[in-house]
Amino acid sequence: MRVMGVDPGLTRCGWGVVDGLPGRRAKLVAVGVVRTEPELPLAQRLLQVADGLTAVLRECLPDAVAVERVFARNDVSTIMGTAQASGIAMMLAAQHGLPVATHTPSEVKAAVTGNGRADKAQVTLMITKILALAEAPRPADAADGLALAICHLWRGGPTALAAGQDTAYHADPLASVAGSAGAPTAAQTAWARAAAAARAQPKEWKVPAKTR
Repeated sequence: MRVMGVDPGLTRCGWGVVDGLPGRRAKLVAVGVVRTEPELPLAQRLLQVADGLTAVLRECLPDAVAVERVFARNDVSTIMGTAQASGIAMMLAAQHGLPVATHTPSEVKAAVTGNGRADKAQVTLMITKILALAEAPRPADAADGLALAICHLWRGGPTALAAGQDTAYHADPLASVAGSAGAPTAAQTAWARAAAAARAQPKEWKVPAKTR
């Protein structure tokens, strides 16, 4: 099972993709950050986030997407950007016929460190150990994307009743699209066929250069 985790943000949107099964060691597929420039118009920045995440979806072909659940904070400008990037990630997943789940920061921290109040350094350290990486993924946003993906795997994957989950997971991408509400779009059907073909001919995945 392949999961893409997204740590939403407008300036830096971290993402990570891992392979694995509940109770099994996860394996790194790809990791990176989609960056936007603060001086650009908001609409242009959101488009850049969408383009970057779309490139990852098309390159890595995940089975599910896990996004950090957004909570209200005192910094309204920051939470607005985070919420907007979160919406982009969930919309793209739905557009590609993929199940989406959201996990709170404390759920993610507890899953990978055993402590729901762990700091970013602890999370990054544990992600490095869990995935047996030679070096820690940087920046922290990228590590958070991986943490979200691992959390989703270890909490039972798309079949678990995770908060915010929209649909059930199917090992067969074509079955996932066929079982979704309403008739699948042409894009969803094409996506499912591409995912099925990719699984029949595994290859080494690389991080899309434009999203590093």
